[in-house]
Amino acid sequence: MKALSLKQPWAELVLGGKKKIELRKWNTHFRGRFLIHASKIPDKNAMKIFGFEGLPTGKIMGMAELFEVKGYKDDKEFNKDKKLHLATGNFRGYGFILKNVKRIGPIPAKGKLNFWEFKK
Repeated sequence: MKALSLKQPWAELVLGGKKKIELRKWNTHFRGRFLIHASKIPDKNAMKIFGFEGLPTGKIMGMAELFEVKGYKDDKEFNKDKKLHLATGNFRGYGFILKNVKRIGPIPAKGKLNFWEFKK
């Protein structure tokens, strides 16, 4: 099954239903279910901002469905979706719109860039 690595706390925010759009600089034609992998190295600044400590890393933590991809070409559209992606600042890239998020695992796994195949 395909998997996507997200740094903590972003993986936890997706699994907790607070983050519904995952931001990426690259586009994908993939649609469907995938595993959510918490990267080994967390985003320390975001951990402080969102008040998290000691979240699991280096593990498959859940699954979601990539429903649609939205392009962000200007600040207006990006800022309109701020409550869905939780990011700050300027961004030019793509928003992966997620639904049907489910917590599973944790299952130890090494992550990779982009979508990757998880084989247990």
